[in-house]
Amino acid sequence: MFKATRNRLMLAVAVGVVSPILSFAQPSSHSGAVFLMTNAADKNEVLAYERANDGSLTLSAHYDTEGRGSGGVTDPLASQGSIILSQDHSLLFVANPGSGNISVFGVNGSRLWLLDKFPSGGSSPVSIAQNGGLLYVLNQGAAGSVVGFYQQYPGHFQQIENSTQYLTGDDAGGSSVSIAPNGKFLLVTEKATGKFDVFPILNNGALGAKVTTASPGPGLFDATIAPNGIVLANETGPAGGTNASAVSSYAIQADGSLAPISQSVPSLGNANCWSAITPNGKFLYVDNSASNTVSGFSIGSNGRLTPLGDTILGTLPEGSANIDMAISADGKYLYTLNSSSGNIGIFSILPDGSLTFITESGDLPKSAGFNGIAAL
Repeated sequence: MFKATRNRLMLAVAVGVVSPILSFAQPSSHSGAVFLMTNAADKNEVLAYERANDGSLTLSAHYDTEGRGSGGVTDPLASQGSIILSQDHSLLFVANPGSGNISVFGVNGSRLWLLDKFPSGGSSPVSIAQNGGLLYVLNQGAAGSVVGFYQQYPGHFQQIENSTQYLTGDDAGGSSVSIAPNGKFLLVTEKATGKFDVFPILNNGALGAKVTTASPGPGLFDATIAPNGIVLANETGPAGGTNASAVSSYAIQADGSLAPISQSVPSLGNANCWSAITPNGKFLYVDNSASNTVSGFSIGSNGRLTPLGDTILGTLPEGSANIDMAISADGKYLYTLNSSSGNIGIFSILPDGSLTFITESGDLPKSAGFNGIAAL
């Protein structure tokens, strides 16, 4: 059984890396796109926007995921990565927390088509990570879990046998999942416990026993992994603090433990809960949702974080509640999902990492439970 699973996995990885969706690789007349997840409880949808050369957005279509969201008001999932693009931008993965499954779309510019829908292997999926032919889903509900899947053929996924691993306990508050660029480790954050879980990825795609590290900084929310393998974590700061949010960086050790590099570097804002890394791995931006601001940092080759300019690089109108962000594939534009104002904030990214606010776009329902944003 192991040998057969491994052979299928090797084929899936080869398909995912060499030619993920060759039949869908049609040229697009648009420079890019942005995708939002409505997370509506009755019918989850993806809103697709065409991106013009100046970064502006035009709503092009709504796409039914054939699943259900959780509903709610502002940031009901409290997670990062509920909607993501594959590494080659040929697939879009969308979590359906209300129906416990994942939808997979083919992508051509802002145009989508549903390819597959499969159970998440747990309850209330809220975060997804992909690397080649492997996909991992973080389930936040019940006994929080992470589950692995392999790509059977382009756009279609099958659960890996014995790949389910659990978090440190019920109600751990799993909030993000990321795969190390070398494919050796899976990182999960638990915001309720303030802990990182690192799972070794085995040869067959299953997960080994977790190594848990407590966050030294208070208010761990989620984490992402930079192209150079450095873990970048968002911290909301101590309860009741003012402009007390911060960001930290870590190196993943061979045994799965995390070694601190930069600790609790202030973001000078409140409720720093989401982040985005430029495609070249040079810059990190974090969303201070309670302050309506965006902070920026340079990422050193050793993982050290250095504030860009005065740290606060962008300010949105009061009451925006910018709850998530994404960067275009060409690294030119930063987009924020503004829940309370019901729109998308658009910034241009300059060569030195500084930001220029362009405008707000879209006419979305305000505080309607939208969660997740992805850009190409």
